Amino acid sequence: MGFLLRQRATTDIEQMDRPDCDARLLDNTYRQFGVINRVLSGWRKLYAKELRPMITPVHHPLTVLDVGSGGGDLAVMLARWAARDGKAMHITGIDPDLRADRFAGQRPSMAGVEFRKAHSNDLVSEGARFDVVISNHVLHHLTPEELRKLLADSEILATGKVLHNDLVRSPAAFTLFSVAALPFRQSFIREDGLTSIRRSYRPAELAAAAPPGWSVERSSAFHQVLTYRRG
Repeated sequence: MGFLLRQRATTDIEQMDRPDCDARLLDNTYRQFGVINRVLSGWRKLYAKELRPMITPVHHPLTVLDVGSGGGDLAVMLARWAARDGKAMHITGIDPDLRADRFAGQRPSMAGVEFRKAHSNDLVSEGARFDVVISNHVLHHLTPEELRKLLADSEILATGKVLHNDLVRSPAAFTLFSVAALPFRQSFIREDGLTSIRRSYRPAELAAAAPPGWSVERSSAFHQVLTYRRG
């Protein structure tokens, strides 16, 4: 197993990234991401540590851009947590994939959450700015050039900080997820999740791929956050 994960599997393609993938399985995958991200992605900790302290009476509401928002579950989770804490947060989720935009657009409307079919450079062109720019499990999908462009866009769009949360490639992560994902059926969750781990970076690799000013912070045993902080 360690030998198979020694290098990033950059040529492997996740099923949900294929334009001709099964639409029913894709929708099921978007639905099941809500459970996966709530339990495994570490965003509850990131929200409490990185986002909630920024929401003050002076800084109200906190504006957040979720890049590659997919089916929209993370944006909705963050908005719910903020609402329960009596905090005001406005989250804009963007994704260039029409299928993801369609799924997110079918969610019940929620105060403080909006979705757009857009790329990060579209918002740069519009002159948009946000307090925080985030993404979840996006970095490992990108080519080196796409990663460079996303980080450059993120630096322009964020007035406060950038938090790109992603997986850490390791035999332990691969083995544990292969078992944990067994209950998720009729979707791409297990197959694509294992592909994601094979495509993901190790911390030193991610640090080497990032430009100056960025740092890799471990958020859990199986997640890392590529971070850019102003000031």
